[in-house]
Amino acid sequence: MSSVLLIYPYFKPSHDRSFFRFPPLGLGYVAASLKNAGHDVEILDCTFLDRRRALEKSLSAPRDIVGIYCMVTMREDALNFAKRLRESGSFLVAGGPLPSSDPNSFVDDFDVVVKGEGERTMLDILDAYQAGRDFESIAGIVFKKGKDIVFSQPRGLDNDLDSIAFPARELLPNARYIANSKRKFGYAMTSIMTTRGCPFTCEFCSNAVFGISYRERSAENVVDEVEEALSFGYDRIHFGDDVFTLRKERILEVCQEIKARRLNFRWECLGRVDSIDADTARTMKEAGCDRIFFGIESGNDQILKLIGKKITVEAARRAVESAHGAGIRAGGFFILCYPGETNSTVLDTIRFATSLPLDYLSFTVPYPLPGTALFQRVGSSITKEWSAPRGISSTHTLIFDAGFSEFKTKFALAKGTSQFWLVKRLGKYAPVVVKPLANFSDTIFKFLK
Repeated sequence: MSSVLLIYPYFKPSHDRSFFRFPPLGLGYVAASLKNAGHDVEILDCTFLDRRRALEKSLSAPRDIVGIYCMVTMREDALNFAKRLRESGSFLVAGGPLPSSDPNSFVDDFDVVVKGEGERTMLDILDAYQAGRDFESIAGIVFKKGKDIVFSQPRGLDNDLDSIAFPARELLPNARYIANSKRKFGYAMTSIMTTRGCPFTCEFCSNAVFGISYRERSAENVVDEVEEALSFGYDRIHFGDDVFTLRKERILEVCQEIKARRLNFRWECLGRVDSIDADTARTMKEAGCDRIFFGIESGNDQILKLIGKKITVEAARRAVESAHGAGIRAGGFFILCYPGETNSTVLDTIRFATSLPLDYLSFTVPYPLPGTALFQRVGSSITKEWSAPRGISSTHTLIFDAGFSEFKTKFALAKGTSQFWLVKRLGKYAPVVVKPLANFSDTIFKFLK
């Protein structure tokens, strides 16, 4: 059997305030698959380490094979690990969203690149590595053979999600996540994925790992994992599915299973606005849900149509008000200055977002992820690569010519965020103060280039 080191090259910035700081479930799933096959596995989660200490730990860990997870925000650190570990003779495997969507940029630094889901693929890679066999027969990988880049046949998706082992949470730094979460928010939260994939094709969204698919776990299987996660000392669950609320019948099944087991914990999820109504929201609240995050993206129906959201502004308002009316806190994600927008549509989004009864709001810039339709549309306009912020630098970096300058885009972000917090803080007095300020900043925004 082999010794496997799995690396999650994310380094939490010192000023980090994000709610969404969870252990790496993807590596946890791969680790569980490898452990069940008899391999020795260690996960190096860099979230609470500095770069020097993380590199030292990676070089001193027992390892025949090293798997490194990567998304766009981790590209630089993933490649740095690869370069240093290759010097020590390690066999390197890249996986995750970015290697799946852009494998060619990893084949020079890694021996094998995994495209898509990694549980079965990593098992096959280890079997071939141990036996000294060629890798071409392994589905779902990319590698270099001489000067040629070889793409093996695609690997089919695993439709029986209940048969997949729960993530190996015992290999993760749970105590650090619990302490960090309790210190900042007063509770300890971890994440669970109850479905895989998304059947929708939003222009900006990457589906590199799961493809355009939708697969569910049974309610019983989901709540079994909830109980296991809570046993590690967590008291709150974030259901991180792209479309947790896609099917109302399944939402009710999960809620009924939670109540049948008399579990007392709070949970939150990501939801689509076209699948939440007042009755569903009340049922979710009774089962412990106290926050839903909605990916609304725009407050203009034409822009929603442009980006492929397949929702309307009115549906978004109804969903947020349904959640709010049931006593569930609502969060909203919005993108400002999307390519194809005008001054008017950007201001429509800010006005709409700040008019909703939201408890959390996030404005961000458009980001053309490799492999997305947005990347195909604006790829020739990309002017720089995204790089992880250091110190107190903003994560909002405009990397392409979107028709709005970076300064104007950041002005819109600051304007929208300020208006939101003024409305929340001032309550019934908000219209007196916010409206004139909003009108004044609207005028400034229109004049900026």
